[in-house]
Amino acid sequence: MIHITRRERFNAAHRLFRSDFSDEQNMQIFGKCSNPNWHGHNYELFVTVKGEVNPETGFLINLKALSKLIRERVIEKIDHKNINIEVPFMQAKFASTEMLAMAIWDELADGVLALGANLHCVKLYESENNFVAYFGN
Repeated sequence: MIHITRRERFNAAHRLFRSDFSDEQNMQIFGKCSNPNWHGHNYELFVTVKGEVNPETGFLINLKALSKLIRERVIEKIDHKNINIEVPFMQAKFASTEMLAMAIWDELADGVLALGANLHCVKLYESENNFVAYFGN
C-alpha cells in the first residue's frame, strides 16, 4: 500500500453563524469569524489517495487526472466564492472548515475510485496554524 498526495489552493470567504442564534450569541461563540460582512481564507487542500502501484505504469494514480478531478469537482466551484451562499456542495451546511473538509471528501471519493485508487485523507488548511484532516466515515 502506498499513499500519494496532491496539493491545491483556493481562496474563499465565509461566515460562521447560526440563524437561530442572536447576533450576540453568534459573536460569543464564533467571535470575529461571525462578522456579518464575512471573512476569507487562503486555503490549502491536500488530497491523499492510497492503493497499490501499477506495475505497468510505475505509479498509483495519474496525478494529472487527480488534479483535474479536484479542480473540476472542488476548486472551480469554490475558488473566490462565498462558501455560505455560492458553493453548491455546501448548501444547507455549516461553513466551518470541518464541514468543508467532509463535503470535499464527498465530492471526490467516487471520482478517485474511478481513477483506480482509494481516497485516504482530505486535509484542509484554513491558516498556517489551523487545519482539519478527514479520513472518511
